[in-house]
Amino acid sequence: MLDHLAPARRRLVIGLLGLIAAAALALAAAVVLPRLGGSSVDPVAQDAQPPVLLVPGYGGGTAGLDVLAAALRNEGRDVTVVQLAGDGTGDLHVQAGVVQEAVRRLVAAGAPSVDLVGYSAGGVTVRLWMRTYDGGSVARRIVTLGSPHHGTDLASLGADIAPSACPEACRQLATDSDLIRQLDRGDETPAGPRWVSIWTTDDQISTPPDTARLAGALDFSVQQVCPGAEVTHGQLPEDRVVIAMVEDQLRRTPPVLPGREVCA
Repeated sequence: MLDHLAPARRRLVIGLLGLIAAAALALAAAVVLPRLGGSSVDPVAQDAQPPVLLVPGYGGGTAGLDVLAAALRNEGRDVTVVQLAGDGTGDLHVQAGVVQEAVRRLVAAGAPSVDLVGYSAGGVTVRLWMRTYDGGSVARRIVTLGSPHHGTDLASLGADIAPSACPEACRQLATDSDLIRQLDRGDETPAGPRWVSIWTTDDQISTPPDTARLAGALDFSVQQVCPGAEVTHGQLPEDRVVIAMVEDQLRRTPPVLPGREVCA
């Protein structure tokens, strides 16, 4: 159909059509590639010891997670602490995309599955990643620490009385936010991984503390196992008792309520 064009113009048109086709393919890839699975779930082997991703909470601080990472590495685990986008207070959907890129790199390097530990808002981010990117066929275990799965009164208060000082992630963690309502609608623990939620009754950040309860998960407070233990929200990822609990939940065996031996 281009025979009527001069040779030079024909080459130009063919070249432009090639560029358009390449751009269309790139756009299609950009839409398809972020998802590791489809709508169906093919659960991974539970008796494995895959790489572990540690996802920070609001603000992206990693100091406490570095303590947990060191302990898991001493157990022989391959551990990566995820570096959140920006200052860690932006859109949790963006942070879920950061988690996806970390998962993608591990899978590309040959990992058949991953374990994820989300601290505080990081647990909400991991849940969002799980739903957005069909993580059920790649996540083996998901453990959350003090995560405000049903929002936190602290964020609600901030959004109400000082909205200019409550960034997007803060607003998304309010108890009545669209994000929280969507995550908690229906099944809170989608099929695929084994879910564990660990929290502390001393929490004054994820409030009330039982906002960390997660339907369908092995769900327990530190004090349920170790009565009298005093662990604040900020101490969760570096407290020796909590670290022992996390190590238990990431073993080859199915997650179970820890015994009192972790309290010693």
